[in-house]
Amino acid sequence: MGTKRQEGNFRMLVGSTMSDHTEADPTPYAEVETVLCDEFAGIHSATTVTRCVEAAHYGALEVTGYAHPSLVERIARKHLHVLALVASERG
Repeated sequence: MGTKRQEGNFRMLVGSTMSDHTEADPTPYAEVETVLCDEFAGIHSATTVTRCVEAAHYGALEVTGYAHPSLVERIARKHLHVLALVASERG
């Protein structure tokens, strides 16, 4: 596994191989992503949902030191609502 470095407000792994990202192991947030993809179908793509879940995960770790799936889900849902609001205001 790679080394940790601080970049902005997010901790990132550096030195990971591509195979680290292509394995089919489900993340602890796979269910969260499924729920939010269903909830925001027609509004946000699955890619956007995944990015929000990842951002919520790292944000929760940075602020609270843990990232329970229910906390990550609440944070990601807020991100998705804000993105939808911004998109609707742009017309």
